[in-house]
Amino acid sequence: MKNLAEIDMKLEVTVLPVTDVERAKEFYSRLGWRLDVTPPWVVQFTPYGSNASIHFGEGVTTAEPGSGRHFLIVSDIVETHEALLAAGIKVGPLFHGGPDGPVEGADPERRSYFTRAEFADPDGNTWILQEVTTRLPGRVDADDTSYASITDLSAALRRAALAHGEHEKRNGGEYDENWPDWYAEYMVKEQTGEELPR
Repeated sequence: MKNLAEIDMKLEVTVLPVTDVERAKEFYSRLGWRLDVTPPWVVQFTPYGSNASIHFGEGVTTAEPGSGRHFLIVSDIVETHEALLAAGIKVGPLFHGGPDGPVEGADPERRSYFTRAEFADPDGNTWILQEVTTRLPGRVDADDTSYASITDLSAALRRAALAHGEHEKRNGGEYDENWPDWYAEYMVKEQTGEELPR
């Protein structure tokens, strides 16, 4: 028999408490999330690029409306913040952690896990955006690296291209024929939190 550490348990759905189902549907539609097919008493939306979804509906939960607090991971928080504002979503300013508490604005070095912003649905359920481009060591298995969307892959390729440009400069500016191997190593190590190639 397998022990629990060997059994896949994938987060599928989290339930949101809402007071007005139609108002919540309109809000999550404006976010561009996919409305999924479900039984009539459940409404399910899935964020673009996510493997997990949200549920809400009449009688789906007894939790207090507005008590939900969840994180949304994005690869470019500045771009996401601008897109939310353009869609008419009220979102707070970007902020990052400092030694004396939160500091307004994106982390100057754009380090993973540092920059955040928050917005809420009409019931007050809070969504925390967090920019993550490199996972902490051990968070992603090297055999399981993947990109959930074209946007994530595109952003990873851009970061690899910038890093590879620096790599070529350090090597006298010569064209690197093995750039695909270098990109692949960089992108996998970035996801798994390993030391990046130079």
